[in-house]
Amino acid sequence: MSSITDWRTSTRTQGQGQCVEVGFGSDHVGVRDTKNRAAGQLTVAVQRWHEFVRGLKHGCFDS
Repeated sequence: MSSITDWRTSTRTQGQGQCVEVGFGSDHVGVRDTKNRAAGQLTVAVQRWHEFVRGLKHGCFDS
């Protein structure tokens, strides 16, 4: 598994501290809590991440 070093926080958080960070490695993507980074991260393969984002864009998770 690749090392995840490029962590980003959404620009929409506006400093509220109520969000997650997404980090990118060469073959995996990590998601972690901004307020509790030491708690660990959820890691998925890049392809799965792209499928998730595509689903978000197409409204697959809208209620």
